[in-house]
Amino acid sequence: MKYLDIPTLTRINSFLDNVDVGDLMVRGNLEAYSCKLAGLDKKLSRSLEEEVMESSSPSELSKSPVGPLVDSSSRKTLIYLILTLNHIYPDYDFTLLRAQHFCKEESLVGIQELVSARLLEAAKVWESTPGLGEEPLTDAVWAGIDEVISLAESDVYSYRSDLESDPFGEKGSVWSFNYFFYNKKAKRILYFSCRGMSKSAIELSQTTDGARYNTDTEGELEADAATSMANDMDL
Repeated sequence: MKYLDIPTLTRINSFLDNVDVGDLMVRGNLEAYSCKLAGLDKKLSRSLEEEVMESSSPSELSKSPVGPLVDSSSRKTLIYLILTLNHIYPDYDFTLLRAQHFCKEESLVGIQELVSARLLEAAKVWESTPGLGEEPLTDAVWAGIDEVISLAESDVYSYRSDLESDPFGEKGSVWSFNYFFYNKKAKRILYFSCRGMSKSAIELSQTTDGARYNTDTEGELEADAATSMANDMDL
């Protein structure tokens, strides 16, 4: 899959990278990809398709959130969803996900209402940021998505996080949403996700990591000193 460098999305994505809204930090992703596969993605796609066919139950082959898995087009949809997550979150492995880990969304209006509610405070920051607040944040988001993916021609899916093996379960995550907009005709997929992260939990995690690093460094220095002393005694 190829990342699509689209200025409209890049501008919004940069803003959503880390937005301070008081007690929370909002961290988001708004990225689009071409579904034309090559290289490692193509190789992984083949192995995933085989695994999906082997591991799917008869009921999943006839009906699933992405369509009947007996159909090649439905399996491709599932694979594109998995590959998109792998590209967005390279520190995690999503290759074990299957159709039941996703949900097909039926109401775009419901999605827009939820996004507006979650990004209410971030929208205020957007409006007060020079060069960004010419139009409301959510208006800019949906106009950008429609421009790139054509909402009227797209199917929308969401990922059902297990809150353990993915970034949505990271310590301090208070809320999150994630949506995939897949335009089969244009062979494009757009991913939109945001998480509300507790600032106190983030700071505590950073403090803990810093203390752990200092402890490890001190241990390494002590070990190096002991080795050096032993070498001196041998001499």
